[in-house]
Amino acid sequence: MEPQTPTSRRVLVARPRGYCAGVDRAVVAVEKALEQYGAPVYVRKQIVHNTHVVKTLEARGAIFVEETEEVPEGEIVVFSAHGVSPAVHDEARQRGLRTIDATCPLVTKVHNEAKRFAGQEYDILLIGHEGHEEVEGTAGEAPDHIQLVDGLDSVDRIQVKDPSKLVWLSQTTLSVDETNETVAKLKERFPTLIDPPSDDICYATQNRQVAVKEIAAESQLVIVVGSENSSNSKRLVEVAKDYGADASYLVDNATFIRDEWLEGVTTVGVTSGASVPEELVAEVLARLAEHGFDDVAEVEPVHESVRFALPHELRKDLRASLIS
Repeated sequence: MEPQTPTSRRVLVARPRGYCAGVDRAVVAVEKALEQYGAPVYVRKQIVHNTHVVKTLEARGAIFVEETEEVPEGEIVVFSAHGVSPAVHDEARQRGLRTIDATCPLVTKVHNEAKRFAGQEYDILLIGHEGHEEVEGTAGEAPDHIQLVDGLDSVDRIQVKDPSKLVWLSQTTLSVDETNETVAKLKERFPTLIDPPSDDICYATQNRQVAVKEIAAESQLVIVVGSENSSNSKRLVEVAKDYGADASYLVDNATFIRDEWLEGVTTVGVTSGASVPEELVAEVLARLAEHGFDDVAEVEPVHESVRFALPHELRKDLRASLIS
């Protein structure tokens, strides 16, 4: 990075930021479903954890519900990117619902790991946040085998049947550093604890944390665009503070930025969570430019090019409509 002059007010914008492949797939799935089948299309839970995205899809005819039982029989329901338990799939079948499963493939990977280890009679320690939809979906795959580990303080309360048959899995959107700390403490108690066959924390979560670490080291203030219920966005705020920023704030959009945050600040870092559309970042940059922060540079420590295909149920109907 170029040296900063004493009078400059600059913005360091992290890249990658915003939509990951799983979020893009889920949002496009709802958009395509509305085009293919017409409104309304029901969505169980928020399709992704972002207020702006949800409101935009509602305006196009999506109806968001908390539980499958709220969807009228025979209608279309989209399952969110965070995944659902087998019980939710069963309920949808019983109600005759047409389902589109927009679960992120990386979350599906964790579900499959949970089923496989449970089938081998392992106790599974699931590192994650209580009440998060992804945790509920994963735990539902093997409720008799899974215990939630929510933070370091919960490690001492864990009870297992056989320490020699013990594995850990994790929610995909956690802080890499915090998860490593939790695993280290678990292994102090259970030295034979097995690691999952591959890293559960998703590539996008890791990449966004790597990028925010780099901009935080040179920023007095880091602004993270994301909604309060977005786990990966909240982790970015924590990582920014841990890696050098004097302050870091989570904002839903540019209107949440307070003028006093910018007083005496010469370098602002900006990033966004994995469920945030780029237009919200552009609005934040415009707001900062109004305060003289018009020297903008992107910082890209890692390149990202992952893409996921649309859910197979939707692809099949889209192909059929093209043929007809």
